[in-house]
Amino acid sequence: MKTYILIMLFTLGMTAGVYASTSSSNVKTTDAEREAFVTSLDSMVNLWHVRSASSLDMVLDTIIKSREMLVDEIPDSVYIQRLADINSPIYYPFNSQVKAYIQLYTQRRRTQMENMLGLSEHYFPIFEAALDARNLPLELKYLPVVESALNPRALSRAGASGIWQFMYHTGKHYGLNVNSYIDERRDPVKASEAAADFLSDLYDIYGDWHLVLAAYNCGPGNVNRAIRRSGGQRDFWAIYYRLPRETRGYVPAFIAATYAFKYAEEHNLHARPVHFPVATDTVMISQPLHFEQISEMTNIPIEFIRELNPQYRRDVIPAQNALYPLRLAFDQTTMFASIEDTIYAHRREDFFPNNQLVIAPSSATHSVVAPAGTVPIEYTVKSGDVVGLIAEWFNVRASDLRYWNNINRNIIRVGQRLTIYVPASRADHFRAIAARHMGQPVQAAAATPATATASAGDDANYVWYTVRSGDNLWTIARQYPGVSNEDIMRLNNITDAGRIRPGQRLRIKPAI
Repeated sequence: MKTYILIMLFTLGMTAGVYASTSSSNVKTTDAEREAFVTSLDSMVNLWHVRSASSLDMVLDTIIKSREMLVDEIPDSVYIQRLADINSPIYYPFNSQVKAYIQLYTQRRRTQMENMLGLSEHYFPIFEAALDARNLPLELKYLPVVESALNPRALSRAGASGIWQFMYHTGKHYGLNVNSYIDERRDPVKASEAAADFLSDLYDIYGDWHLVLAAYNCGPGNVNRAIRRSGGQRDFWAIYYRLPRETRGYVPAFIAATYAFKYAEEHNLHARPVHFPVATDTVMISQPLHFEQISEMTNIPIEFIRELNPQYRRDVIPAQNALYPLRLAFDQTTMFASIEDTIYAHRREDFFPNNQLVIAPSSATHSVVAPAGTVPIEYTVKSGDVVGLIAEWFNVRASDLRYWNNINRNIIRVGQRLTIYVPASRADHFRAIAARHMGQPVQAAAATPATATASAGDDANYVWYTVRSGDNLWTIARQYPGVSNEDIMRLNNITDAGRIRPGQRLRIKPAI
């Protein structure tokens, strides 16, 4: 079996990820290549669970940056010594290309780096367990920093998905299930195990970690061709110019990422808090289950469930013929187990009529099943609109917006009419948002107990929201662009975020 896998790797030239640019002392990197990497880094770390900077965070960040400006540039000799001190089977050379990426991580993109330091506290133990089980260097845990900036939902232009950036066929070959409901390339645990297997197979081929990293990025076929065209040289820097352009900076970026994490404190870089729990656990689900059923019965925010379970594409755990895992905070798994049967029964017919999964057919007509409890509204695309921004206005996921409207690769055109499914109880609110962004007059909507309304005696810039069962400040704030938990607490003199009750009226000042 092992021999068969190695032959397949040679012949198919499989690749896991796509990214980066640059190289050794006798090769040159271009500004365009490095800027492409910067743009990718910026987009990948835009995650909800990375906490927005508070006033104190911003003051501290300003102080740190000011301190950095006063420090002379670090001599190359220091970089060389620090890299030499990394105790690993992987070789860490220093050259101008490595230095450029080190400066990117430690100087130009400090905020993203601190966000990733925070995320690493959750993800690195998962990576280390998979690597250790296969006796691989633990420093390979820094590979997803380059691949996805530790974003399990990262999707490259070439179609590589997940925190380890697997292409579809490579993921399937290494046992990752991908279908209409689940994409295990986005499952940090299973994808880490598959990546460790792939890296182990590549090392059996090359016996050199730099070549392994290059092959992970662009596939063994491309690396083999580069070796042949370089007269059989089996050194990354010797075959540098024979490699695909996007792969040339991959090894320098990996070396720099390792350096940045190892020596973060020396550069005054500190982990930013994230919303992940300290400890998580898994419960096995035996029946089809929707995230809304879980959220409504446990008061766990649905976004929290999504982020701990990124492999489920439609908020559905499709446990019809097999068991599927649900990851929650440790204490939440205990609560879930105590009321599991009640959660399964809650609104079951709404989500699973006759206890069956409802699969939207894939056809030219692109039939869509409306999510339960929602109504469709229409929005006409105007100049300057992008998918992510529109999704944010209507508090929906960009992936859902693309699915509902059969949008490929985020391409939309001016004048295109989009259908957006919003909660029926807040349809008037979102119709007003649609009208406002399309430059149309906003019609006054009748107030209902479940929606936010403007009071005639209040400042017109404020609205009132009536708390419903299952609400919390985080879910309420998400319904209003530019509003945070802290904004609601400040306007309503709330000192304890957990002390809100159904029927309570909250004053809110939306940004739009």
